[in-house]
Amino acid sequence: MWRLPARILARLLVTELATLPATAKASTGRQAASEREAKRSSRRSSGMKFGVHLIQQNIEMAELRRLWTWADTAGFDWIDASDHFYEAPLVHENHGDYWEGTTIMTALACETKNLRIGSLVLGMNYRHPAVLANALAAMDHLSGGRIELGIGAGWYEDEYRAYGIPFPSLGKRLDILEEGIKVIRLLLTEDHVSFEGEHFTLADACCNPKPLQDRLRIWGGGVGRKRTLPMIARLCDGWNGPYLTPWQFRHLARVLREACDREERDFDEIEKSVNLSFHLAASEAARPRAEEHARTVFGGAIDTWRERGLIMGTPDEAKELVGEYQDLGCDLLNIAIRPPLDWEALEAWAQEVIPAFSED
Repeated sequence: MWRLPARILARLLVTELATLPATAKASTGRQAASEREAKRSSRRSSGMKFGVHLIQQNIEMAELRRLWTWADTAGFDWIDASDHFYEAPLVHENHGDYWEGTTIMTALACETKNLRIGSLVLGMNYRHPAVLANALAAMDHLSGGRIELGIGAGWYEDEYRAYGIPFPSLGKRLDILEEGIKVIRLLLTEDHVSFEGEHFTLADACCNPKPLQDRLRIWGGGVGRKRTLPMIARLCDGWNGPYLTPWQFRHLARVLREACDREERDFDEIEKSVNLSFHLAASEAARPRAEEHARTVFGGAIDTWRERGLIMGTPDEAKELVGEYQDLGCDLLNIAIRPPLDWEALEAWAQEVIPAFSED
């Protein structure tokens, strides 16, 4: 059953992340506790933002709605939908439920009042960019101007094959992604758009009404140093790093900064975020339950995932980890929630962790 992470996640994340400089990992690992404490005491009050990354699979709609209604008033700044049609990772042999991503975004637009609403990330070639641009504009009006787009090249080959959607090479999918972002940006900002690309063609096309926001922000998701991060430096407003440890985040942020320098773009213009798999223990007594949840999600391979980004341990331990990301310039930290939901842990996160990083 755990074939998906071994074949896909390992290929996408481990191939990139395993080649990061060993010195970066070692440096973080050797950082003394006293040095960490000095950073905590001197950290500027930057008001780090927190979000919820929905993984809307194998969950009843009533429970999903309860989650986003709670998050809207629990101190979070952001909520996003993921984008699959099959479970990711595969849990049930015959495929469990997965609620479609843009529909969930529309529901969030209608049923929340405070949260920024995004997607991390939509697969570009699941939907024509002109169709997606029109959907985003409508969502933005429904939400009162709170929609943001997270977009990626797509990776879950099983879905493509099952539905007959072409699944070209990664390089070709990245070409499609870049072109699609350009199309979406043009349609959301220009009155009439003519575009001649390798993959998309528009002839005096329009997208009306325009979003309520003057600029609907676009996030690029991924860790690719050769194509993805340079593309984000050129075209995007934000970067989302999926399941990165602090040392991985630090190195990839440096790669992004170098790409921004080459593009003569201000690195600070790009918002940086990370998704961390959520397995908080509300108390020491709850630790075994949280670890069992992680084993259920990761098929027992917790040690492997400790080399990626996840939240485990008590709220005090989580605050130390969050502080490391904040010190490294992370602007938005999203907890990636997989059912079954642990409401005690969620309340502990909202009541004990988030307030520790609010603006003074």
